[in-house]
Amino acid sequence: MTAYTTHITLLGKLGEDANPAAWTEFCDRYGDLIRSFARRQGLQPSDCDDVLQDVLVALAGSMSRFEYDPDKGKFRSYLKTITLRAIYKKFRQKQQASRQEPIGDGAQNADADAETDERWEQEWRQHHLRQAMRTIDTEFSDADRAAFRLYALGGRGARETAEALGISVDSVYQAKSRIMTRLGALIETQVQDEG
Repeated sequence: MTAYTTHITLLGKLGEDANPAAWTEFCDRYGDLIRSFARRQGLQPSDCDDVLQDVLVALAGSMSRFEYDPDKGKFRSYLKTITLRAIYKKFRQKQQASRQEPIGDGAQNADADAETDERWEQEWRQHHLRQAMRTIDTEFSDADRAAFRLYALGGRGARETAEALGISVDSVYQAKSRIMTRLGALIETQVQDEG
């Protein structure tokens, strides 16, 4: 991450003219989320990049007037709406190009679609985990991270992990405990930061 450490500060900086550092940080924070959600909706990787660009263009047009007010709703809901509109726009373009019968404007009823909401929430949770894992990668040793990935994420047994890495079983347990504790704290901070 770059200079704008809080979510609210970053949103304020996006509204400033000619602030490429803020837009770079926004892409670092949310680009994977937007692309991954678009993939979950059925788009190809190149189309997902187009969706990200459309989202950035839409945000650039609105951020100069945007004022974050948590009482009006969460930024993630706003971002979801903009992302869904970009996804539906891409689907319409693809259907027109193949001369298929157009689908309706799904963006109008997207908030009512429980399945889409659940996909967004799953992707949002994964987004927080990815962000936290970036910090884990800088704060923990290679051995601790390898033990955590094999044991906690990969489903290997503690003894099997220890043997594979040439460390003690106790070291595997300690690595998992320390990293899980840190992940929980990081994700909690991210969620609080978003308001």
